[in-house]
Amino acid sequence: MNNLDVNNIKNMTIEEVTEKINEFSALKKERELTEEEIIFRDGLRRRYLDNVKKNLRAQLEQVEIKKD
Repeated sequence: MNNLDVNNIKNMTIEEVTEKINEFSALKKERELTEEEIIFRDGLRRRYLDNVKKNLRAQLEQVEIKKD
């Protein structure tokens, strides 16, 4: 893996983040990840989860409770 600068994660699309997470998953099945790879993977996971939470909040804000 190259370019494992955690500061680059914020500039990645969610599709790129997901792809990289999957790459690290496959790589971990082949060998142990380096400390640098683990830190980068953890940053990717955090970015992914933050995005999921942001999208869930946005959906919940659109929910209207209707009283009959």
